[in-house]
Amino acid sequence: MTRTVYLNGEWLPEAEAKVSIFDRGFLFADAIYEVTAVIGGKLIDYAGHSARLQRSLSELGLTNPLSADDLLAVHREIVRLNNIDEGLIYLQISRGVADRDFAFPVDAKPTITLFTQAKPVLNNPRSATGISIATVPDRRWERRDIKTVQLLYPSMAKMEALSRGADDAWLVDDGYVTEGSAANAHIIKKDGTLVTRELSTALLHGITRASILDLAVEAGIPVEERAFTVEEAKEAAEAFVTSATNFATSVIKIDETTIADGKPGPIAAKLRDLYIESRLASAI
Repeated sequence: MTRTVYLNGEWLPEAEAKVSIFDRGFLFADAIYEVTAVIGGKLIDYAGHSARLQRSLSELGLTNPLSADDLLAVHREIVRLNNIDEGLIYLQISRGVADRDFAFPVDAKPTITLFTQAKPVLNNPRSATGISIATVPDRRWERRDIKTVQLLYPSMAKMEALSRGADDAWLVDDGYVTEGSAANAHIIKKDGTLVTRELSTALLHGITRASILDLAVEAGIPVEERAFTVEEAKEAAEAFVTSATNFATSVIKIDETTIADGKPGPIAAKLRDLYIESRLASAI
């Protein structure tokens, strides 16, 4: 079925949606994006994604062509038009169209696009089996806290992981894990403490990460926000990743090391259940 997409105020069949070759998102990756999960036709953690969107826009000096109310309305309408029960909404805003120049144009009109992808997020089969991780050097730029479309190196890391028989990659800087190719990374120590890297420009400020940490604290799970090494991760009782569509998914293998008994851990599973329960209750 052909999807209906949103482009600069128009609803179009996907094959008819066109963006200029002079768009700075295409020429310079001068654009930001957000991904919001949909379950039961409702938006999950939307307020957090909306807030991070505004932060990313501000960091790059971009403006949102839609008001907050209009943007929410567009999200709801694209779900309705595409009959999305479960999946995701991808949103991208670029600086817009201008002749190619490294200097930012002052009068470009932002380009905004949204499209949907129908996929299982609630009953993702990997939540039951866990995933394997390959570690690769982190060679990205130093403003990873801004959710830009500069995703070439994470894509290369993902492909390297797949070539090594793993499901995904964890990016490593000076022996410490920063995050996954498209998810935040966490471990559970043998004493039950959740360890995750503190927020900085080194990693994306994950919306699901923040929600999971709040739920952990509410559940009485100790939390340490600090960097952890690859070796510490390999010796942990559990490891897991969080993202908008993975929620909390266990890592059962890192490189050639099996984590604990090689099965999804109970604390990550508990946090996943708590996340789904709480976010379904607050979905809009």
